[in-house]
Amino acid sequence: MKSYLLPVILVLLAATEVRSQVLMSLIFGDKLNTGKVEFGLDGGVNFPDIRGLDEGQRQALFNIGFYFDIKTKNPNWLFHTGVLVKSTLGTSGLPVYSLGNPELDNVFAEGEVRRKINYFNVPIAIKYRLSERIFVLGGIMPALRARAFDVFTNSFQNNDLEFSVDIRDQIHRLDFGLLSGIGYRVFKGYGMNITFRYYYGLTDIVIDDTSPDQFNNSLYLAVGIPIGVAKARARMEEKERQKNQ
Repeated sequence: MKSYLLPVILVLLAATEVRSQVLMSLIFGDKLNTGKVEFGLDGGVNFPDIRGLDEGQRQALFNIGFYFDIKTKNPNWLFHTGVLVKSTLGTSGLPVYSLGNPELDNVFAEGEVRRKINYFNVPIAIKYRLSERIFVLGGIMPALRARAFDVFTNSFQNNDLEFSVDIRDQIHRLDFGLLSGIGYRVFKGYGMNITFRYYYGLTDIVIDDTSPDQFNNSLYLAVGIPIGVAKARARMEEKERQKNQ
């Protein structure tokens, strides 16, 4: 039972504060890395858009989280999961709409809207090693929506202006879709890995049933960095040495 407490505590802390997640990962990474589990930080840049909108284009956003790769009886198959604590989906280049304020409408009349929806994403996938360095993965990725807002932007009288509108009441709390990807481990063993992933949303994100269905999509360029591997290896080697004495 105690072996499961630390990951649970880490998940709860990470869901409330990204910096706490990074700190806890650095402190406890070696304890979470075992011969059967690889734990590390997972972050990078993603390029989301919203399928079903006539307007809009991909925007570059950052994400960060942590991952677990859990070994199975077959060394080529791994169970992959974790949490993307800071993960933003949405789209950019949307046309402006009325804010119900003539002055604001005038200021942003020639601008555009960036839609940003913050989620806690939980990838649940299977990894298959094609070789010692190359792997593919496939699975699902449920998500919990945290915040959602439209950011109005415009250059007005030589000033870059922004105005945010909270749209949480327009976006469903839960999202769900398919996840696939291909990756490369830079170094053998427990080295850093680079993964290209694609998320294909299956859930209509808009609450308003009168509007066309809209779905999240995103391309991810992610870097996975195992935490505490050296300490974990040393600890396991010491245990093995003591057994053999």
